[in-house]
Amino acid sequence: LEHSFAGRIGRTIEPIFAPLGFDWRISIGVFTSFAAREVVVSTLSIVYGLGAEAADDNVDQLYDTLRAAERPDGTPVFTTATCLSLLVFYILAAQCLPTQAAVRRETGGWKWPLFQIAYMTVLAYVCAFAVFQVLRLAGVS
Repeated sequence: LEHSFAGRIGRTIEPIFAPLGFDWRISIGVFTSFAAREVVVSTLSIVYGLGAEAADDNVDQLYDTLRAAERPDGTPVFTTATCLSLLVFYILAAQCLPTQAAVRRETGGWKWPLFQIAYMTVLAYVCAFAVFQVLRLAGVS
């Protein structure tokens, strides 16, 4: 999977999201969820080798797999700091493309949808960065 098209995208954008505590697999989830936020669940299910059906059919299996996920150095992927950072990112980011299409239709142009995506993505990144770094400095892993 790491050498697939999605894996290469994840590896390419990983340095951008690493300061938020995200590895390449979470970065793939963030990237694919620009279509719709809920896509991150099925993406993580696929990235961790459970298949798309596991996200719907066996939530416990997905939960256990994510809890056990480790980085190459043996540290957990989903720490408290990483999870809170991811939560803050998703709360603030304007990731739903159908919403942006509706804004474009309502405003009659691309100026406001593009502004909204840029502004809210930067805001989400900065806030998620702050959450992760403050928690990490405070010793919350």
